[in-house]
Amino acid sequence: MIIEIDFNSDEAIYMQLCNQIILGIATSQFREGEQLPSVRQLAETIGINMHTVNKAYSILQQEGFVKIDRRRGAIIAIDIDKLQALSDAKSELAVVLARAICKGIGRDDIHKLVDQLYDNYERNS
Repeated sequence: MIIEIDFNSDEAIYMQLCNQIILGIATSQFREGEQLPSVRQLAETIGINMHTVNKAYSILQQEGFVKIDRRRGAIIAIDIDKLQALSDAKSELAVVLARAICKGIGRDDIHKLVDQLYDNYERNS
């Protein structure tokens, strides 16, 4: 498992961790039923506080990407609620698109970018 945390980023470490795990799921680096490292193990590997990892795992559980089992820890378990996922994606994408529009990025460039990213995820699935 390769997790890259940017300690100089303005983005909170727990969110970077969440995003890295979600990207890992999308690219099949992590698969359904696979166990993630324990909170302690991942914290030591990355060099962060255990509470930070615990917070990331809790968020991933709330968002339906992992299930937490007392004995086995965090396990990749995608909760497929497509309507909720589309609603969440729309909310998050609205802000990303607004930022792009403010920076002068056009519709065609955005479409190309989305297609490229989607193709990358399909190849890795």
